[in-house]
Amino acid sequence: MKRNDVLIRPFVTEKAMNHMSGTPTQKFKDGNRLEFIVHRDADKPLIKSVFEERFEVKVEKIWTRIQKDGKHAIIKLADGYSAEDLGTRVGVF
Repeated sequence: MKRNDVLIRPFVTEKAMNHMSGTPTQKFKDGNRLEFIVHRDADKPLIKSVFEERFEVKVEKIWTRIQKDGKHAIIKLADGYSAEDLGTRVGVF
């Protein structure tokens, strides 16, 4: 698999938008995350390295799950990086 094939597209739903800024019930501490559809064979270390290289940010943690529409990766950015700014660059807004 080529590194360009790992990240397929951003996944944008209301819940995914809450991941970016956080939720009031958690006092906005659960934010700074983006969700992407990724290649089904991609593992977490590969997703992390490709994401950091492509968007020039640091990743703190990645969660993955497989659903009917593909493999989803929720990517939490490290402190000092903004998911909202990155979402604007990617075209989520």
